[in-house]
This record gives sequence, structure tokens and C-alpha cells, in this order.
Amino acid sequence: MEKVLFKIAKQWIAGDTMEDALKSARQANINGMGAILNKLGEHMTSKAQVSQTVSDYLTLVSNLRRSKISGGLSVKPTQVGLSINTKECLENLDKIIEKALQSQSFVWIDMESSEHTDVTFKIYLNLFEKYERLGVVIQSNLKRTQDDLKMLLEKCAKIRLVKGAYHETPKNAYRTRHEVDENYKKLMLTLFEQGNEFAIATHDSKLIDLAINLSKKHEKKFEFQMLKGIRDEIKPILVKSGFLVSEYIPYGTNWLPYSIRRLRERKRNILLLGSSFIHSHRV
Repeated sequence: MEKVLFKIAKQWIAGDTMEDALKSARQANINGMGAILNKLGEHMTSKAQVSQTVSDYLTLVSNLRRSKISGGLSVKPTQVGLSINTKECLENLDKIIEKALQSQSFVWIDMESSEHTDVTFKIYLNLFEKYERLGVVIQSNLKRTQDDLKMLLEKCAKIRLVKGAYHETPKNAYRTRHEVDENYKKLMLTLFEQGNEFAIATHDSKLIDLAINLSKKHEKKFEFQMLKGIRDEIKPILVKSGFLVSEYIPYGTNWLPYSIRRLRERKRNILLLGSSFIHSHRV
């Protein structure tokens, strides 16, 4: 099973090393897109592991600058100390964002499962007071998100809207694809009406079309974000149409939990991945 998954995963993961990630980021730039790099791994409870991850992100920012790559980072709180304590996570994110600021690289704070939602928002808003080029992720599968979005917009937060990939309880989350999609539409409409500097992170054609239509009515600074290796046929069309597009590029050896979540998020992802794979290998 792991071997089969790896064959699938290697299309949406840059590779094991930082150089693999930088290579994918360069290619994204060549194709007219930005790059958002994420080192795989989460729920780190060892200070040594956390310290190494922070060091890797600092090196990654330096390499982006040195290579003149247009790109930023996406960091999970539990990979930089949240599983140890909030203070550790806050201090480590502060170091990473400070370094990223020197090269004007944008940093996204990734959202994880709902048990971390409140503290992630607290950390984000604390850091956002200091750093302007900082965004946070919200998930349309969570029932609480409409209220969270209202709170974040009052703070002028910069937001990435995703469907959500973590296993949640029926109490916390919508269970059907229809419910998740309908909530995504409502949240997107709120972003276009009240937000600015946000990201529509989806591979769903209907939601992409809705975002395009909303962009005609509301002049907002926003971008589409998609995973490396998925919907490669639509990305150049969006770029050519004048939309900002960024690829989310994960790298590292901890690919298995990430890949399982990607498949769980929407079984349709496997069809989209297959479609992208066939498209990229056509003669």
C-alpha cells in the first residue's frame, strides 16, 4: 500500500530535499506562478526535532532569496513547537517570519485539526500585529468557520480558504461534500465582499468559476492556490487570464500522513491527480 501511495504522492510532493523543493519552486516561477513551500512533518514533541525544523525553514528562506525565487512559506504550528507549548511555537514562528521579512517572503500559518484552531488564531493575531506579510488558513468543513472568518476580517487578517483535510467529528464538521462545498461558497462570498489579500485554495472547477465571477464584481487582491501536480491544465489558463496563481509545494520524507489526508480530503483528488498526470505525459 505504501509503495502504491508513494507513486501517487511523488507527483504532488517535490521530493525529499530542500533542493528538490527549490527546483519545483523555480519551475513554478518559470510557469508564471508563485511558490509556497512547506517542509512535511507535524506534531513534533522533541525540542531537537523542532529546532532542526526551524533551522531548515531559516535556511529555506535564505535559499529563496539567494536563488531569486518568488515564493514564501507555509508552516504548521505543531512542527515548530506547539506540541511542546504555545510560547515555544510563538518564539519559533517569530524567528522564521522575521527572517522571511528580510526577503519580502510571505508566510502562511497552516491550520491543523480543530483541537488546535483557537490557539493557532491566537498565535496568528499576536504575530500579525508585528508582521504584515502573514496569513492564516480557515477550513470550510468546520462548522465554526463563518464566525472565525467574521472575527478575522475585523482584524484585517489575510486568509487562505481551504476545504479541510483533517478527520473531524460530526459535532465539529460538515460530513458531506455538498455541505462542505456550500459552506466554501458562503465563506468565499464573504471574502470577496469584506476581505482583501486572500487566497482561494481549491481544485474544484465550479468554485474556481465562482471566484472568477465574483472577481468581476469585486476588485480585490487575491490569488488562486493549488497543490503541485494537481490541475496543471488549468493553472496556465488562469495565469494567462491575469490571475495570480501559486503552487503549494511540500517536500521531505514525512510524505505518508500528508498524502493520506490529501486523498481523504476529497476522493476526487485522486481523479484530478490522474487527469493532471495524463495531461502532463501527452505526446
